[in-house]
Amino acid sequence: MVYTGKNPITESHGQEQYFLEVMMWINMCVCLPLTILIIYCVSYMVQKSQISIIYYTNLLITNLIQICIMTLWVTRVESIITIIIYYCVMMANLYFRMCIALERYFSITHPLLDCLRNTKSSVVVCVLVWVFCIVSVPLAIVLNTFQHLIIYVIIPAPVFIFCLAQTFRALPAISSMSTVEKQRSLGTLTLLFLNYVVIILPTIASYVLDNHNHISWILFLLIPLVDLFFFIFTVCVWCENSTASDEEYDDECGLL
Repeated sequence: MVYTGKNPITESHGQEQYFLEVMMWINMCVCLPLTILIIYCVSYMVQKSQISIIYYTNLLITNLIQICIMTLWVTRVESIITIIIYYCVMMANLYFRMCIALERYFSITHPLLDCLRNTKSSVVVCVLVWVFCIVSVPLAIVLNTFQHLIIYVIIPAPVFIFCLAQTFRALPAISSMSTVEKQRSLGTLTLLFLNYVVIILPTIASYVLDNHNHISWILFLLIPLVDLFFFIFTVCVWCENSTASDEEYDDECGLL
């Protein structure tokens, strides 16, 4: 991606400018209220089950910040600070996805190893992710070393591939996990991998090929919408899993 330090709307022209602005309005009018609704749904699910959602919550926070930055861009605000914040948030978004993939992988292959699932460890991981992104991204922009950012973006790729492949191979041998939980884990990892392939890899290719167009911006603007589908899928499976657990509990009470 070519960095200019300018508002992506004001630096584009014609149909590109119109398309970027329309996508930002869609994110503000559709993704923002739905994201807030999903936060409420996830909070409700946590009250009913022992689901660790700190990585999901941080991912939602990155989406909210993205939409706030888009609001400034639509109003034609010109500031390098908004660009830096946006890139920091996008990097954090990617690494929280990687944390979710690792959490799902360890929950299946190493269920007794809860280093990424207990509250204290997950809080430490999230803090480290934010600190890394807040420090590394501005430094790369100020020093004009975007090659470092490309390396940081490529790092999660082998993690997504490894977690998906190992989870797919380990699932048939696991009998202690319900079918719903297996589906949730495999579906989550698959969606995370596809998101990386469809959105992140083309962005990297755009930068490597020095393609001076707005493909990377268009792909970035799709991320809040893609995250909505991801969270809707996750919340729906949580609801199904919670309902199945309640039915199983009622059956046991009936037998007693």
